[in-house]
Amino acid sequence: MFNNFFFIGLPYAALTVLLVGSIFRYYQFGFKVSSLSSQFLESRELFYGSRPFHWGIIFLFFGHAIAFLFPRSVVLWDSVPLRLVILEVAALGFALSALFGLVMLIQRRFKDRRLWAVTTKMDVFVYIMLLTQIISGIWVAYFARWGTAWFASVLTPYLRSIILFNPDIAAVIEMPLSVQIHIISAFVFIGMIPFTRFIHFLVYPFPYLWRRYQYVIWNWDRKKIRASRKLVNGVRSKNN
Repeated sequence: MFNNFFFIGLPYAALTVLLVGSIFRYYQFGFKVSSLSSQFLESRELFYGSRPFHWGIIFLFFGHAIAFLFPRSVVLWDSVPLRLVILEVAALGFALSALFGLVMLIQRRFKDRRLWAVTTKMDVFVYIMLLTQIISGIWVAYFARWGTAWFASVLTPYLRSIILFNPDIAAVIEMPLSVQIHIISAFVFIGMIPFTRFIHFLVYPFPYLWRRYQYVIWNWDRKKIRASRKLVNGVRSKNN
């Protein structure tokens, strides 16, 4: 019953909530589908934290996606020990990069009173789930090594069985606890995406790639604006 709930019921519930919740939020609260950036409150630590986090997460995501979409190619690549070691070390490096960036982002938000004032309970939940995902992934990488090889032969069939509505959890329930925590936390996080600011990655502005250039035409004299003593034009606010 435990296995059926976490490895069959939870995935379907999470995917359903993700699909329905994302569509509902986009059409009912479209202006809130955003990362709600806090850069204007603090930018320096955000820069040094977001870069390693995003690069690590992006490469890890596509690494998992490749192992899911092309399992035979991954197994063939891993058939050479040196290439297997290179892939494993690279994956671990990106995981450590993501963890380092995430820790910086967490301490940035918690130590700054202005940032803490705009932090919601769902933001805290996202941090907890991301920490769980990354730490459990590093746990798997260290104690259940050569994951790039067994992922293609164990987790890929399981995930495909979920998509094809013919769930097969025989192999998953025999995996180590670290792998099971990694899977469960991933589906919990997926199901909660529509309720968090993490939904912004679903509405990435791809139309900008083919949109026409926009021309900005100033309808005032720039020299006069720069020399203006008015608060709204040339003088910065002195409020801290």
